[in-house]
Amino acid sequence: MAQKITDANYKELLAQDKLVVVDFWAEWCGPCRSIAPAIDELATEFAEKAIIGKYNVDDDNTLSSEMGIRNIPTLLFFKGGKLVDKQVGASSKADLKAKIEANL
Repeated sequence: MAQKITDANYKELLAQDKLVVVDFWAEWCGPCRSIAPAIDELATEFAEKAIIGKYNVDDDNTLSSEMGIRNIPTLLFFKGGKLVDKQVGASSKADLKAKIEANL
């Protein structure tokens, strides 16, 4: 299951040495809902190697504003607190998995 990322905890999470994947989403977003099962499955598969979480742009907005998020779903990949990759728009589980593996 993907971890809930909020304005209260994102700075601590992004500072981790592990790869951190943040899924920016909203309840009303169809493409966001379509990739949600894959995000949860990948969070379980990569639990030892990466932190995969979801950031609801309707509930929080500091991180999405800082990162200039204009479209959802957007996935940002951080390592050591630095942005190393991103994926804008829905994508298949296989494509997301490959992107995670490439950034580990």
